[in-house]
Amino acid sequence: MNDLFSLISEALYGTGINVVNVEYAISGLLQVTIDRIGGVTIEDCEKINRQLSRVLQVENIDFKSFEVTSPGIDRPLRNTSDFLNALGRRIKISLNQAIDGKKEFSGIIQRMDNFSYNESGQVCENTKPKFCLHITGKKGSIQIMEFTIDKIDHAKLDPILNFKGKNR
Repeated sequence: MNDLFSLISEALYGTGINVVNVEYAISGLLQVTIDRIGGVTIEDCEKINRQLSRVLQVENIDFKSFEVTSPGIDRPLRNTSDFLNALGRRIKISLNQAIDGKKEFSGIIQRMDNFSYNESGQVCENTKPKFCLHITGKKGSIQIMEFTIDKIDHAKLDPILNFKGKNR
């Protein structure tokens, strides 16, 4: 599966679109999840679907059905760049080990200042950058929790949706 992820990532090089995940289901469904800063549109998914269909055919990759999707509004956060792209947004994290009997926390993610950068100004993925989560308590108090990605079991964006509209 790593080879397929690499192949698809290489095919999308230079498009400004990143591969988030590649899944191959037992049913024969090959699903590629893509994203970019600012999000992807349906048109982006269609364009990448056409592009990758040709690449997969040339590379003789066997699948029954194929789809390209966005990660959705509650996209998973898996690596340093995902967390950096989420700065200032509400996320939900589940820790490897509980703190005071609690593993899951939601709040606004902020960056701490201990990142290592390479020559091109990109954050080095092999460093352990610290982030902090601003957690609003029930009475409006704010608790700040520091964490590193290696302490996270899983994380995702946690948007608050309002379906009431302006006049309600």
